[in-house]
Amino acid sequence: MNSMNQEIQVTGATIWLTGLPSAGKTTIAYELAGRLREEGHRVEVLDGDEIRTFLTAGLGFSREDRHTNVQRIGFLADLLARNGVKTLVPVIAPYADSREAVRKRHQASGAAYIEVHVATPVEVCSERDVKGLYAKQAAGEISGLTGVDDPYEEPESPDLRIESHTQSVQESAAALHALLAERGLA
Repeated sequence: MNSMNQEIQVTGATIWLTGLPSAGKTTIAYELAGRLREEGHRVEVLDGDEIRTFLTAGLGFSREDRHTNVQRIGFLADLLARNGVKTLVPVIAPYADSREAVRKRHQASGAAYIEVHVATPVEVCSERDVKGLYAKQAAGEISGLTGVDDPYEEPESPDLRIESHTQSVQESAAALHALLAERGLA
């Protein structure tokens, strides 16, 4: 084993970034992932869009399907975290009971779990409209948009709340990194 491999940090954790579409979850996750990799951590980002394409294809956007999607992602995140990977999960997960079930899965397995609320107001998200979802919803082309005509239950007591509309991506990632360091995970 060379000295480089000995430097790798093997304490896993799931860091779930919840928030509205276009809140900045994925951007912050990738920014933090880069920083953690530079420090020698094993890191994976479970991007919600990629997961829906490859792992949960066939699920729709009903409450039941959204719950199933979150539970499957939670299972995968827990598996990775238990195996020494910092697993960043920028996934909306609009329902509190779904997020709580994922937290309980991690508690039962002993894997660290951190919930981050990227608390960007819907007005800012609809201006950003990264994927054009708000425009499509406004035009009547789609319905069931989280935070507009479908529920989003904000976390009551997340481990960290990020106001991404008042700070840069780097500042947001740094705040999350500081929390990880405080908990002995970075």
